[in-house]
Amino acid sequence: MEGWGFLAAALAIGFLGSSHCIGMCGGIAGALGVAVPGQRPAWGQLIGYSAGRLGSYALMGALVGAVGAAILPALGPLRLVAGLMLIAMALYIAGIWRGLVWLERGGAYLWRYLQPLSAKLLPVRSASSAMALGSLWGWLPCGLVYSALTFALAQGGSLRAALAMLAFGLGTVPAMLATGAAAARVRGFVQRPAVRLLFAGLILLFGLWTIWGGLGHHSAPTETGVEHHHHRH
Repeated sequence: MEGWGFLAAALAIGFLGSSHCIGMCGGIAGALGVAVPGQRPAWGQLIGYSAGRLGSYALMGALVGAVGAAILPALGPLRLVAGLMLIAMALYIAGIWRGLVWLERGGAYLWRYLQPLSAKLLPVRSASSAMALGSLWGWLPCGLVYSALTFALAQGGSLRAALAMLAFGLGTVPAMLATGAAAARVRGFVQRPAVRLLFAGLILLFGLWTIWGGLGHHSAPTETGVEHHHHRH
């Protein structure tokens, strides 16, 4: 991804994948948003929960980016893998192929240790507790997050990967806030087959675009954002 355009792409991936987020995390967002039926949404808790999730995503990005920079210096192959992961996510959201379930099962091993910690924070009664819960809930096994992580890894370097995951997380925030404030209506809208197919189709395009970049139709960015152009002599 040339320059900083990858941030816009990561933001869009998060937004378009929100239908999957609502299926995975919508229940807890709804519980946080309406502490007592009939009252106003608990915006402090909702925002705290989202902030915690974003922090965990950025940390994931920094970790995979650091490891990737150390052992996988070639970004081209990584972009091919990232594109394929996005295509797999699109097929998952569309209900055509659920191969990413295998990755989610792998992530369940870590979640086995974190889930009891998150349970201790319930019921949430403050924004700080919601933030702590979000920081744990961000590690919930999720094919969308794993696809975004692969996309972040392909950007090269810890900083860019962390920023990509932060942008991805920001893309999911509108749907999660809306779910907390009006859970049933929002979930009903994004779970409509036509809406899911539309979002899946757009993620598919991002996957193909990422593969196009991985095939060499780009300039390779560095950690500082300076482009390295390769010329044939």
